[in-house]
Amino acid sequence: MIKLIALDTDGTLLNSKNKILPSTKAAIRKALDQGVKVVLCSGRPIAGLAHFMKELGIEGSDQYAVTLNGAITRTADGKIMTQDLVSNKLYRELTKFAKEQKVPFNIVDPDSRIITANHDVDYFELLQAWENTAPLFIRTPDEMPNDFQISKGCFVGDKALLDQFEPILRTKFDQDLYIVRADDHLLECLHPNVNKGNGLKELGEKIAFGDERNDISMFDIVGTAVAMGNGSQEAKDHANFITASNDDDGIAKALDKFIF
Repeated sequence: MIKLIALDTDGTLLNSKNKILPSTKAAIRKALDQGVKVVLCSGRPIAGLAHFMKELGIEGSDQYAVTLNGAITRTADGKIMTQDLVSNKLYRELTKFAKEQKVPFNIVDPDSRIITANHDVDYFELLQAWENTAPLFIRTPDEMPNDFQISKGCFVGDKALLDQFEPILRTKFDQDLYIVRADDHLLECLHPNVNKGNGLKELGEKIAFGDERNDISMFDIVGTAVAMGNGSQEAKDHANFITASNDDDGIAKALDKFIF
């Protein structure tokens, strides 16, 4: 019996207008009423998930959120359960590398702050802060404490720029970091122990919904992996079932099939 539903956020829980469909709300509330846990598993920090959790009724010490692609797992009432952070040394190296390569770069810290050393802030960094209702600071590593650790580093930009840059980044940092393309405009660097799958391992028999490459680790450890119809081909290739899109009641349709 499925005891837990794991939901990616962007492109999955949210439709193309960044809203939760009424059918999704009704299905999730029905699952919660039946004692099924509903866990948002996202690349977003907790600040970017809290209002969606409140909207869905995911609350209390016995519900959970896997944030920042698994870097920090929290209870719904905010208690940190696990965290794996990137060292200050690597934070400095990533910032230096981004400047050398002329690729926009920021970090997210455990308090959901987005911090960039770029005085000319990139559009995608502004969008990242807005989507996550997160504060954006301009600070160099030297302006931060010497023991400052980060939840993740984010290279952002146009798809063509990141397509060209990704193999260069992997050549230099693949042995030290978990590097994942969250979407066309976001390339993330995390602690090597981090991924959504690791964040879910201990939480029971599961069904997971996702749409992108950073959801594959989650798909690989659940009993039932559901890719959204609007998802990438890579995500679909790792799924047990492909549901309708995030604009066409995809979550509700799959929950009707597998749970209700």
